[in-house]
Amino acid sequence: MKRTILICALLVTSLFQANAGKIVTDSLQSKILDSKVIYNVYLPNGFNENPERKYPVVYLLHGLSDTYTAWQVRGNMQIVTDELIASGEAAEMIIVMPNAGGPDTHNMWNGYFNMPGWNYEDFFFQELIPTVEQKYRAIGNKANRAVMGLSMGGGGSTVYCQRHPEMFSSCYAMSAWLDNESGEVGGKNQKKDKLFYVCQAVREHSALDFIDNADDATKEQLRTVRWFFDCGDDDFLLELSVNLHMKMRKAGIKDELRVRNGVHNWEYWHLALRMALPFASRDFARQ
Repeated sequence: MKRTILICALLVTSLFQANAGKIVTDSLQSKILDSKVIYNVYLPNGFNENPERKYPVVYLLHGLSDTYTAWQVRGNMQIVTDELIASGEAAEMIIVMPNAGGPDTHNMWNGYFNMPGWNYEDFFFQELIPTVEQKYRAIGNKANRAVMGLSMGGGGSTVYCQRHPEMFSSCYAMSAWLDNESGEVGGKNQKKDKLFYVCQAVREHSALDFIDNADDATKEQLRTVRWFFDCGDDDFLLELSVNLHMKMRKAGIKDELRVRNGVHNWEYWHLALRMALPFASRDFARQ
């Protein structure tokens, strides 16, 4: 019996290894940011075997103080993605993990929005997306493009979809930093360093205010995106996700909210990714 179990385990392991994708590290020189931006790209198994094939794309965003390596090193995203693709729960896709920060939050730029000296949103849409999607053979349309992320990246994902609903089929926001009105990060008496500017930018790009101020035409556009908010019951940012969910519900914009047991940590986000990639794939599969 033990021998049979061992053989089965080896066969399953071999299957996953045979269908494993790979992560490559690349960069582009941004004129907008006046700097080189590094990013990781997950490529599914067989990517190099058919140079004519194009793929759906997911933009997977990291949080405050992390870098482009976070999802690979701390989130084990390659293992999760390989398993989901091998089981058929997720579509074969490319996953782009761009750098938008660093650990020294007081002295290094962090954030996905435009702010003094750091026009990251312009870079993301005008330079990153066109460059990556051409180089790595993305299909390159709304129906085959999704964005997701954790904490700062969850807020960035949400606001990107609010401001550019024509670009994305879905958004999966994990433990999302959606506003900073109450000083959830940084506090109210911080000095004007780089952490101050990212906190200010999150407040100025409030996902909650966006819904409050949306006109009927904007709300109709937001209904073309599928929304999922996922936050732990003991997460200090939980109230933001709940409040946004209630505002969207009142505005007639369908979304999903999940509150699971957990806090603001990688254990929670690792499990969230297992739901996020199939969520995005359901739109890709409709094509």
